[in-house]
Amino acid sequence: MTEHLSETCVIVALMGVGLAIDRPLGWRTWNSTWRLLLIAMPFGIAAVALLGWWVAALTPAVAILLGAVLAPTDPVLASDVQVEGPTSGGESHREDDEVRFALTSEAGLNDALAFPFVYLALFMIGKGPIEQWIVQWVAWELIGKVVIGAALGWIAGDLFGRAVFRFPITHMRLAERSEPIFALAATFAVYGLTELAGGYGFLAVFACAVAIRRTERAHDYHAEMHSLIEQLEHVLTLAVLLLLGVALTSGLLTGLTWGGVLVAAALVFVIRPLVGWVSLLGCEEMSGPERRVTAFFGVRGIGSIYYLAYAAAEAGVDDEKWLWSTVAFTVVLSVLVHGVSATRVMRLLDLRREGGAVTDR
Repeated sequence: MTEHLSETCVIVALMGVGLAIDRPLGWRTWNSTWRLLLIAMPFGIAAVALLGWWVAALTPAVAILLGAVLAPTDPVLASDVQVEGPTSGGESHREDDEVRFALTSEAGLNDALAFPFVYLALFMIGKGPIEQWIVQWVAWELIGKVVIGAALGWIAGDLFGRAVFRFPITHMRLAERSEPIFALAATFAVYGLTELAGGYGFLAVFACAVAIRRTERAHDYHAEMHSLIEQLEHVLTLAVLLLLGVALTSGLLTGLTWGGVLVAAALVFVIRPLVGWVSLLGCEEMSGPERRVTAFFGVRGIGSIYYLAYAAAEAGVDDEKWLWSTVAFTVVLSVLVHGVSATRVMRLLDLRREGGAVTDR
């Protein structure tokens, strides 16, 4: 139940995140995103794994699983650090904010790109010596599934966008009939199709949403779809967090040790801020304060719960009770720290930018 509820919550959130982003996809336009994904995420996984192996005496496989499970970020739980949804006319008030864009787009992609590292841990647990499966992991889990997910999602999103906004018969265009439920249908259709094809469904859903947004950026229908998805996302997130709260009062943290507390605190206060800051060095789109804020707000949330539930269902994992306690404590700590600080930090950052603009003038 935990796996499927959190899975549903994640894919709905990914559709919402994709629809909220209006910036054209490109290597330069998404420069900050690629830096966070290609540098901050793998180094963050390695650092958490090394710390788990050192302080909790985890096996290498379980340590890597811990790092992969805690890799996804989730700005939905701190709305002040994500871009707003599309408004009437297709403009988003926060779209030009590099910090909010980087955190939102990073979360949209790393919810899927943490999967290869989860499979790396599962292969280490159940497939024997590394030389027997390393080629399969690189070729299929690391590359093949990513390509399939991105390609199917983008193609589906492009076709959906053309049907919704450019269908030859005007009165049959869903955009003209204001039926936002289409966004939900597209979410599950693309996810199911991609999973059947063997690709990463999370990546496909996000790519589909970005492609739909790309087809026609200035239509009010985007705001209608995003509003529906956002409402459902809030309901599902609330359900997951309520269940997490019930689990916490029912002994979920009984397996927590000082080693788990150290891992959680190090991730929130040291590892993510450090690897995030290093990855953004040289990013011309951001000032120094913006790089520090982006590095700090790596909110952990529903994605981590899903990945651990998935791994536990797929294979027998040593130290599973400790993993659940540590991951749950990390999510709670992240939600509290980032949730409490988000509004104030972003307000101060906005005031600093306004002061800088006044000085420049």
